[in-house]
Amino acid sequence: MATAQASEQGGVPSYASSTVRDASMPPGTFDVASAYEFCTRLAKSHYENFTVASWLMPREMRPHMYAIYAYARMADDFADEHHDRAMLDDWERELDLAYAGGPRHPVFIALADTVRRFDIPRDPFKDLLTAFRSDVEFKGFDTLDDLLGYSRYSANPVGRLVLYLFGYRDAERQHLSDLVCSGLQLANFWQDVAVDLDKGRIYFPRRDMERFGVTPADLAAHTSSRQFIDLMRHEVGVARAMLVEGGELHKRVDKRLRRDIVMFAGGGLAILRAIDRVNYDVFRMRPELAKLDYLKLGWSAFRGRLEV
Repeated sequence: MATAQASEQGGVPSYASSTVRDASMPPGTFDVASAYEFCTRLAKSHYENFTVASWLMPREMRPHMYAIYAYARMADDFADEHHDRAMLDDWERELDLAYAGGPRHPVFIALADTVRRFDIPRDPFKDLLTAFRSDVEFKGFDTLDDLLGYSRYSANPVGRLVLYLFGYRDAERQHLSDLVCSGLQLANFWQDVAVDLDKGRIYFPRRDMERFGVTPADLAAHTSSRQFIDLMRHEVGVARAMLVEGGELHKRVDKRLRRDIVMFAGGGLAILRAIDRVNYDVFRMRPELAKLDYLKLGWSAFRGRLEV
């Protein structure tokens, strides 16, 4: 069996974060098994919410989740770290090659095998690239519908891809999944208001800011005024309603997937409770989950029941 020959840093091949052109033909030859290994190492080198939940997933499904994650992780890096639309265009061409039966990059060698096994359409993968391209030239959002339109491309495709892996293709489950994914993304935005401001990004809809009397200058000054607290309370309420409604999905899937859904929807609700605990003053301190929150999440996931 041929395996990749490449220098490694921290368990991930050194070309993992290089340009698409360089990485599309790495040293050595990748077969399907070594391509999955590449994706696994890449995923495990990024300890985010993804890896917190992936251990709950059946072992045989994890390589396919790692392939999907590696695809999104590298594309996200091209947008956030390189700010390069051309690299995203190259990544889309690699996706087209994978669906045409000629993958070159190890991520797409693994991904082509996954999409073939589970008959996954390319739309969710293309949608993610749409979101990443918009990140390169971030302009903010006028309305909540505009923000949710962004989540449609940046968050919802991930949930739909997971549903495809487990054989669910119906509109009802996709809708509930969209609510969970968008609600979780909103929760992350409101948790990281201060962090995103440092990156020059405001995710609050401009109409909502006007409604509550909050200006960009107020945000830049990290002013936790009554108006800002009211704005935060409103946005948290929107996210909570979406997570509660979408969380019903855990009752409509089998036990192989139920725990992951409880973990993700429950994690979003736990973030919102953490924001409540600091009285919506996310400038004074970043709301974070306590050890007890994680214990409660784990217990809920073990039981397969979402606590709202």
